[in-house]
Amino acid sequence: MGLPLHLSVKLGTHLVKQKIRRVEKFPMIMELEPLFACNLACAGCGKIQQPHTVLKQRMPVEQAVAAVEECGAPMVSIAGGEPLMHKEIDKIVAELLKRKKFIVLCTNAVLMPKHMHKFTPNKNFAWMVHIDGLQERHDESVSKVGVFDQAVAAIKAAKAAGFQVYTNSTFFNTDTPETVRETLDFLNDELKVDRIEISPGYAYEKAPDQDRFLGVEQTRELFKQSFADGKRKHWRLNHSPLFLDFLEGKTDFECTPWGVPSYSLLGWQKPCYLLADGYAKTWQELLDDTDWENFGRGKDPRCDNCMAHCGYEPSAVIATMGSLKQSVRAMVTH
Repeated sequence: MGLPLHLSVKLGTHLVKQKIRRVEKFPMIMELEPLFACNLACAGCGKIQQPHTVLKQRMPVEQAVAAVEECGAPMVSIAGGEPLMHKEIDKIVAELLKRKKFIVLCTNAVLMPKHMHKFTPNKNFAWMVHIDGLQERHDESVSKVGVFDQAVAAIKAAKAAGFQVYTNSTFFNTDTPETVRETLDFLNDELKVDRIEISPGYAYEKAPDQDRFLGVEQTRELFKQSFADGKRKHWRLNHSPLFLDFLEGKTDFECTPWGVPSYSLLGWQKPCYLLADGYAKTWQELLDDTDWENFGRGKDPRCDNCMAHCGYEPSAVIATMGSLKQSVRAMVTH
């Protein structure tokens, strides 16, 4: 399916502007984390391992908006932690929509029924609900029984209220082609969500469970089999065709760590959303003071098994824009 057409146009226009200006490193999507606190304790996430004093903090609206404007990304993914625990999250979203940003609000959906009334359907806003497998697998992933049913109910309510709903599914070495297909079929055909994101799990250094993450060859084999028989064309996947080729091992890219920068209460995270080698106070400082050439597979051992979309989707999008054939291919998948 590919990216929504108006989002593809927004990102494409942004890329063309950077090329005209001869800007070498620029963001496509910004990860904004206005808090680290969460109402769940997922086994594969290290975010809530922050000190208690940090977990209590909430980013002011003005600070969040200033960071988005500073880097200039056309799309903002608001994550955490659980963003709906931020008392002014609706104000952050409203301010960014005024600035014509495309916003996805990432959530485990537990708090959506309580807070949904604070938001209004908008073509530039979508809920992004985490669904890591069907009922038993998802509840195991989030370490709490009943969350899958809550998420499904929240998705249905949001769709009924006129919102766009995306989902984000992370797959681990406990998954099989069958569990991947079952999950994507359920999201696509039964829940009828608008777009589906997928990603192989990345081994956060602070994640409680370090034994569930996929290696590169495992990832390629898992998605090659999952996508067999033309299935990937059936699902409304929120990815460029080249990124899906990358997951299958049909093509390869170098990581583009600056393509999806992460800004949190601690600052701009070096070098990317998945590694924490320090923090910069400004976007320009992040660009200037990060040794970008030292990261990626074969350069840093921590990167060797990473195939996450935050590093490789930007690479795929840049490759798509640089090829007329791939640009046409991306357009016809809508």
